[in-house]
Amino acid sequence: MNLIDQIESENINPAAAKLAIGDEVRVHVRIKDGDKARIQVFEGTVIALKGSGPRASFTVRKNSFGVGVERVFPLHSPTVDKVEVKVQHSVRRAKLYYLRERSGKSARLKDAN
Repeated sequence: MNLIDQIESENINPAAAKLAIGDEVRVHVRIKDGDKARIQVFEGTVIALKGSGPRASFTVRKNSFGVGVERVFPLHSPTVDKVEVKVQHSVRRAKLYYLRERSGKSARLKDAN
């Protein structure tokens, strides 16, 4: 094991949630405002997972007042406090980028049974 692998293995968060494409999640993000820190919740659907190991990231999309908002979060970042999986959906694609052009009923996903 070389030095880079050793440093990366130390930074892996063992409590990172098992995410899947199509899950509705609540991401608790630690925000620093000046000298204070607070937790902000970003709630939406996981539309992409990228990478593996400590460099893994996931993209969450939500509609906020009729405008689509996407954020990319590093999975093992210290700024991501926790990830709660609310609902799991059954999808047949690895990336759900087609949801960007859809709204309303056409943007719904099937529940996993």
